Amino acid sequence: MFAGKSLHNMARRSCFHRLALTALLLPSVLAAQVVDLDRLPWTIVSETMAFDGKTSTIIYTGLQFSQGDITIEADEGRATSRAQSDSTWQLSGNVAIDLNNGHIRCDSAYLKFDGNILSMATVTGTPATFELLRDDADDVTYAEAGKLRYDVAKGIIEFSAHATITESGNEISSNFLVYNVIERKINADSSGIGDDRVRIKYTPTSGSGELSPAQDDVEPEQP
Repeated sequence: MFAGKSLHNMARRSCFHRLALTALLLPSVLAAQVVDLDRLPWTIVSETMAFDGKTSTIIYTGLQFSQGDITIEADEGRATSRAQSDSTWQLSGNVAIDLNNGHIRCDSAYLKFDGNILSMATVTGTPATFELLRDDADDVTYAEAGKLRYDVAKGIIEFSAHATITESGNEISSNFLVYNVIERKINADSSGIGDDRVRIKYTPTSGSGELSPAQDDVEPEQP
């Protein structure tokens, strides 16, 4: 991939690199993709790039990924290939992952791939945020937590460290939440001690789907 170029030329800051990855592909952070992402080329744009042959690590700064509808940005990215189709990615600094209808913002992300397929994604932030706009819904599912662990194969996201999920005007908070993206189910857990409890804010709606007015806000009829 890098034949004919010295390590010095790879790393110089004024150079922008555009190349397609086949061995270090990064599939969707959301499950159930229709297109075989492992067959789509990656385009990478970076301010600098360096290759460490001893650790088989490619180091990027000012990193931008794109593949189909997926875009990923980070101040720094480190890609390590331990086998022909297995790799890990470590992203840090203003990490943004946009794909289809999902959006993730975090301080750092660790991505693990098995056979060019993303098997696990772990992101952290202060907080890390997740937004999802479904095709069959007008509102956005919003979640935030100190840590997010996503099992791509099962379509399950675990939120920990002051986690909150808001959907359809309702909010649930706990130190540990599990969200099933496909089935749209939420499970919450806590120690039940002190402030470590599950908290729910429910917004009643009328039959028309509009918010029901609070009784205290209804003005009495004039005689």
